Amino acid sequence: MSEESDQERTEPASPRRLEKSREEGQAPRSTELSTFALLIAAGTGLWLMGGHLSSQLARLMKEGMHIPRETGFEPARLAERLFDQSFHALITFAPFLILMILVALVAPMLLSGWLFSWKSLNPDFKRINPLSGLSRMFSLHSLLELAKALLKAALIGGAGVWTIWHYKESVLSLIARPLVPGLTHMGELVALSFFSIAGTMILIATVDVPFKLWDHYRKLRMTKEEVRQENKETEGNPQIKGRIRAQQREMARKRMMTEIPRADVIITNPTHYSVALRYEDGKMRAPRVVAKGMHLLALKIREIGHQHKVPVLEAPPLARALYQHTELGDEIPQTLYNVVAEVLAYVYQLRRHQQYGPSGGKAPVLPELDVPVELDPENKAFKEAGKTGKPE
Repeated sequence: MSEESDQERTEPASPRRLEKSREEGQAPRSTELSTFALLIAAGTGLWLMGGHLSSQLARLMKEGMHIPRETGFEPARLAERLFDQSFHALITFAPFLILMILVALVAPMLLSGWLFSWKSLNPDFKRINPLSGLSRMFSLHSLLELAKALLKAALIGGAGVWTIWHYKESVLSLIARPLVPGLTHMGELVALSFFSIAGTMILIATVDVPFKLWDHYRKLRMTKEEVRQENKETEGNPQIKGRIRAQQREMARKRMMTEIPRADVIITNPTHYSVALRYEDGKMRAPRVVAKGMHLLALKIREIGHQHKVPVLEAPPLARALYQHTELGDEIPQTLYNVVAEVLAYVYQLRRHQQYGPSGGKAPVLPELDVPVELDPENKAFKEAGKTGKPE
């Protein structure tokens, strides 16, 4: 039973699968939505531009019917006249045509956004397989499409009959009207007819758009096994990931070792912890941790520090607090600003004394460092804070 359930497409499509389907040119499309948008655009265009189009069309017809006698016997001049008439007709209808082209391009994007894929143009011989064609003809999808087509035909046919019946007297009255007013009125009637049909198309689009979305995501559903396989491919093999993490740690350790010679001071436990600090006045807001480690790594940090004459200071509570509450590259916690400032002041005075000898002043004495007890992991207050959520 579990193997059968693993092969059933019960899981929603993952983001990776959705992206892959878009790359292959698969996206939800609603022809009814595009048709509705085109009808609305055509009706609006005819409504706004109908008067201008009809007057220009009447002028073109009048000019086209009037041919001078001398022009009728010269084929070259007739061809030139025909070209001019065609060009003027194209210019007249250009705004309307541009509007329809823009709507035809934008309408499909309303559902799935911009999508262009060469993969959808690749030949697929499965599409001309007779058996696959028969299965598609008698599928649930085909039955739903048939029902939608019948409903659409009924609604559009009903809207057309109603429009003709409602405006029959206006249509018959066009015969008695002059040419220009008649063409203008005819344009208005055509626009109203478009809006009447579009009113029925909005009902069809309202049903078709959710259905197309549901059907698209249903086809992209995944089995549990496919989900597991994709997770493996996305996250990678655990052993490979472990090796990558180990390499990253090794690279970080090497970078850390190169920063130790530039440190201002190394604070130790003395053997369990080592934390190297560096501070540049004017460039850093607070001292930063450039190296930290425990046990063997702590000894290695001390060794490199001695080699490059970096001051090594034994301050167990401060070393433990810095190691516990900072990461590599972090600034020290604000609660340790005063303590670390005393340490750095001591280090600078020590360097001055070592450089100038007695003339540089007396040998400095490290004051007693007051490390907040709630930051020291060896302190009882820190352990109690871990249990209760706050120190005593």
